[in-house]
Amino acid sequence: MTTVRQRRVGKGTEVAEDQPSEETNAKPDGKILPDPPGGKLWSILSITVGGIVAISLGLLTSVYVATLHENDLWFSNIKEVEREISFRTECGLYYSYYKQMIQAASIQQGLHGLVYDNKTESVRTINILERMNVYQEVFLSILYRILPIQQYLEPVYFYIYTLFGLQAVYVIALYVTSWLLSGTWLSGLLAACWYITNRVDTTRVEFTIPLRENWALPFFAVQIAAITYLLRTHLQPAQERLTLMAVFIATFLFSLTWQFNQFMMLIQALALFILDCLDMLPTAKVTWLYIIQISGLLLVCVLQFFNSMILGSLLISFNVSVLIARTIQKNLKKGGLLNRLGKLILHVLLVLCLTLLINKFIKKILNLESDEHIFKFLKAKFGFGATRDFDANLYLCEEAFGLLPLNTFSRLSSTLLFYIYGFVLFLLTVAAVIVAFRNLSGSNQVRFKDKMEEYTVTLKPDAAYSLAHTVLFGCLALSTMRMKYLWTSHMCVFASFGLCSTEVWKLILKCLHLYTSQRTQVIKYSIPIITLLYISFKFWPGIMDELSELREFYDPDTVELMNWINIEKMPLQRLPQTYHRLFRSNTPNTAVFAGSMQLLAGVKLCTGRTLTNHPHYEDKNLRERTKQIYQIYAKRSPGDVHGILRSFGTDYVILEDSICYERRHSRGCRLRDLLDVANGHIMDGLGENEPDLKPSLYPRFCEEIKKNLPSYTMHFTRVFQNKTFHVYKLAKHK
Repeated sequence: MTTVRQRRVGKGTEVAEDQPSEETNAKPDGKILPDPPGGKLWSILSITVGGIVAISLGLLTSVYVATLHENDLWFSNIKEVEREISFRTECGLYYSYYKQMIQAASIQQGLHGLVYDNKTESVRTINILERMNVYQEVFLSILYRILPIQQYLEPVYFYIYTLFGLQAVYVIALYVTSWLLSGTWLSGLLAACWYITNRVDTTRVEFTIPLRENWALPFFAVQIAAITYLLRTHLQPAQERLTLMAVFIATFLFSLTWQFNQFMMLIQALALFILDCLDMLPTAKVTWLYIIQISGLLLVCVLQFFNSMILGSLLISFNVSVLIARTIQKNLKKGGLLNRLGKLILHVLLVLCLTLLINKFIKKILNLESDEHIFKFLKAKFGFGATRDFDANLYLCEEAFGLLPLNTFSRLSSTLLFYIYGFVLFLLTVAAVIVAFRNLSGSNQVRFKDKMEEYTVTLKPDAAYSLAHTVLFGCLALSTMRMKYLWTSHMCVFASFGLCSTEVWKLILKCLHLYTSQRTQVIKYSIPIITLLYISFKFWPGIMDELSELREFYDPDTVELMNWINIEKMPLQRLPQTYHRLFRSNTPNTAVFAGSMQLLAGVKLCTGRTLTNHPHYEDKNLRERTKQIYQIYAKRSPGDVHGILRSFGTDYVILEDSICYERRHSRGCRLRDLLDVANGHIMDGLGENEPDLKPSLYPRFCEEIKKNLPSYTMHFTRVFQNKTFHVYKLAKHK
């Protein structure tokens, strides 16, 4: 719908620059050795320089994506309606609540309008704060109202600059995580550079600004950095308490800002569970992380007026099950290899059974069905039977929910990121298998032998967590392209850590019988610097060209539609003759509009009119309502369609040629095909149909209505049209 065209000219860390492995910093009795003379000064200098570099890179990234956004749309020069249309699909819906709060007579009235909202879904009053994760819009709107900046900064700029500012937090968190893992801020520098040069695959903030993930992922990165620090050994009690607090705050903010938080944290909990079972993480710290996840999610549940979807999440059921199972099986980590494997299998089965039982029990009590479409989608996606379910197929046919395209790897390889990531992943996976076997067998004899000494393979807890994290989120990204941003950003951290890690290079050189301390240090710093130079020379010209490319927002048909809906009523004689048609078709402020989810989000933002449906799909009643509204693109009689639309209070329906005559998807995935199959009708065009599908008795509604036949005009009157949209007013039959 929206296109662009060429513009017409008119936290501080206690990490040293070269931190030895933690094993060499401690005596056998566990006491930490004092720093050598001058070491403390060097440490302070290194932290200062590394911190300045981190903040600088974060700010540069923020300015970079803000500039790309401005250059792509000429955002500062286009009209307000064009700015709002640029917030496409669900982005526009979320931003509309920020706009609603800004325009409210008072903060209290704005909050009341969200809690008792009757414009987002017609003939229903819903609580927006319960249904959607929009507390960030509420907080930002209140902040804008109370700060003395209204004269200097428009509300839309305050909003987008906040999101671009969060990108600075994101990059700094990735930088710090890599620094903590490797012991040198050079690793953080490399991670940040990879994040920027692989921007196409690490973020999409510059063109989907209000998307929930752009709010949530910076907090998720902060949480991972805090967990990485928490898993270090020899932390003082005060340090551990402060780090746990940081983990809790980041977890809470991440959960508050994204509806998919429970699924992401479930994967994180699985990583902790696997590592804890293999005795690769301290059990006490893992227990605290389970509790933090539960408490953070429950606090969000309270703020969202006890949202039942949160209470029925698999994350809460899983974490509670793990804590119960651990209480039942107290001697899980004792015994020989076979004994421990047997206990481990029983433990996994017990946790799995308890999770399913607790989750089913909660959903039964709450009568929860809001997330059933997700499980239908997963069942069909992974080949557990074909489905005709409309909602599941709607996801399956979207490219964003398909497999990760192979060209992603070629792009990541062009910056050397994927090659280095694969190399480090292989090495640390081998090390993890060796350490896991040693832990389960209770043996310390799994070693590599050099000519002069034995070298025991080790894997520090923070590195073990990073490995499990990247493997599990990698599997998620490979199966669902939309989730790749959770993986690719951590890929930058993981690869840079491996390239700058003393332990990794020590292991490699020991295996090759080439190890010396001096050689390790030379390689540890020279290869990352060479990599940075390669990235700079290869991609700096491209970044400069990208920043100099100027484009302009261009979507005249949608702008015309929104302006027509919003035209102010005037006496007929005061309007030019060319506007008489528009006046006669003007829509009142209380008018209810039906149409596609994506378009209606823009209608709400630009015009404030009432909607029948919208893109926030996490509600069973809304999904059923959307399927009914979409009968305007199916083969149904005009009377049936009119009855369906009027049952939702519809006054106007907007038909889009891009959907009615869709060619973007192949046969079987077009919206009209999904509707035909769900209705039991054969699909249009050449190709096979399932044997039980039958021809419809009626032609396709969106095509036939344009012929102005009497059977249609008695129910629908066309009041607006352009090259893309056709708006019809519904007759109000008694």
